[in-house]
Order: sequence, then C-alpha cells, then structure tokens
Amino acid sequence: MTDPILEARKETAEAWFRELQARLTAELNAIEAEAPADLYPGEPQRFELTDWTRAEGGGGTMGMLRGRVFEKAGVHVSVVHGTFTPEMARTMPGADVDPRFFATGVSVIVHPKNPRMPTAHMNTRFICTTEAWFGGGGDLTPLLPDQRREDAPDTVAFHAAMKRACDAHDNGLGWYATYKQECDDYFWLPHRKEPRGTGGIFYDRHRSGDADVDFAFTQDVGRAFLEAYPAICRGRLHEPWTDAERLQQRIQRGRYVEFNLLYDRGTVFGLKTGGNIESILSSMPPDVAWP
Repeated sequence: MTDPILEARKETAEAWFRELQARLTAELNAIEAEAPADLYPGEPQRFELTDWTRAEGGGGTMGMLRGRVFEKAGVHVSVVHGTFTPEMARTMPGADVDPRFFATGVSVIVHPKNPRMPTAHMNTRFICTTEAWFGGGGDLTPLLPDQRREDAPDTVAFHAAMKRACDAHDNGLGWYATYKQECDDYFWLPHRKEPRGTGGIFYDRHRSGDADVDFAFTQDVGRAFLEAYPAICRGRLHEPWTDAERLQQRIQRGRYVEFNLLYDRGTVFGLKTGGNIESILSSMPPDVAWP
C-alpha cells in the first residue's frame, strides 16, 4: 500500500532539487556574463538543459555549460525508480526486504578554466527502499599547491558555510565535525596517499529520527554551496594565470579522474542503476595531464 506521507516527501524533495538546479545554473550563467573579456575571450555561454528518460523508470534533467569561465560544468537533477539488481540490493538498507527503490537528487560539478579558481562538487539526494534517508555534501578541490591548505581563504570560507548548515540543525550533536571527517576519509586517494582536495562535508544514509529536520538540513547544504562557491569564483574572476599554473591544474585534474573512476560511490550507483551516462560522467574534467 502506498504511504501518502512518503509520497509527499518524494515530491517535495524533487521540487527542491529542481529549484536548486535553477538557482545554481542562473548564478553560474551570471558569472559567465560578468567575466572580463581580456582574460576570458569569446562569447559568454549558458547552461543547456536536456530532459532524459530512463527505460527502467524515471529520468531527469541534465544541465551542461561549456563556457569561457567554466570550461565544463554540470548541474543535474535525477528522479529514478525501479528495482535494484541482487548485487546492489545487498548494499542498500531495506532492499533485502524489497528491492524496489526511488531516488532523487541534484549533482553539481564545476571545472573552471582559470586554475586559480577551485573545482567544486556538491550532491544531495533522497533515497527510499523500505527505508528512507538523505545523503550528500559538498567539497572543494583547489588545484594549485598554495591553495591546497586548510587555512587557505577559499577553503576557510567554504567550510564556514558548510558548518553553518550543520550547526543550524544538529541540536549540538556536532554534525560538522563528524561529516567533515567523513569527507576527509572519503575523498582520499589511497594509491596516491593524498586528499582529492581540501574537503567540506560528506554524509550518507543520514537519518536523525526527524525526516523534516533532515530535509531542512539537506536544503541548507545546497544553500551553503550556493552562497559560498559563486562568491569564491567571483573573488578569483579577475586574477590572471600562467602557463605553469595551467599545467599544474591539468595534472591535479588527473587525480580527480582517478578518484571518480576508482572510488566514487555516486558514479558506481549511477552506472549500476541505469542512469544517464552523459550526466554521470560529466564529472570528468575536459582537459587533463599526467606527467
């Protein structure tokens, strides 16, 4: 029997993720238009939104920008449902009882052209089996050595925004410290023995016992990213860069590729549940070097 409360939560979550997609694409479009022509020649570009359908159930809207400031940026919404394979069902809470699932979320990856602007990622999602939970987070990946420190200004600003989102809902339980550590542990390249970036927060299977609080928290994580990352980009927008910095950016992007293909759970989930290949692999940077 359908649970009307859960169905309403699915609809509300989807509506929020679509709203956040619209707000993020508008903000990045605006930065594309604001950029100085001497550093970023050519015409400003805008996000192209493309609806897609999943044969097994559901679909989504892929948003892609290939511009003069943002060399490659993706802001995607997915709303999918169906039945987990036995392999996936074994890894998902509640799927051992019933392998049917529903998942909706927004996924963001931004690769600026200017190496002095950090790459950034954000994903928030709502997943239902016979259980329901939220997951997600946001993290920053500066690409130049002098910016890859915890006390670098961009990292400090980004973490401050994420901490505010946690502190507003955790009732003093210290979600920021917990989810910061989870982010540091997750975005670690074991074969390189180095972090992917300077972190942020990461939470998975988040259920505090109050679904309304958990949804409000997830919304504020999205708002924190919307507050922090465009401000970081605007702060770097007028900074020129060198060929050496561009090469360093391309090398560090290679580490990003290695992580996403070897360890990223979202990539694996999307590929194993029949998601849109183009949106899943849009996290891959457009220009990469391995020394």
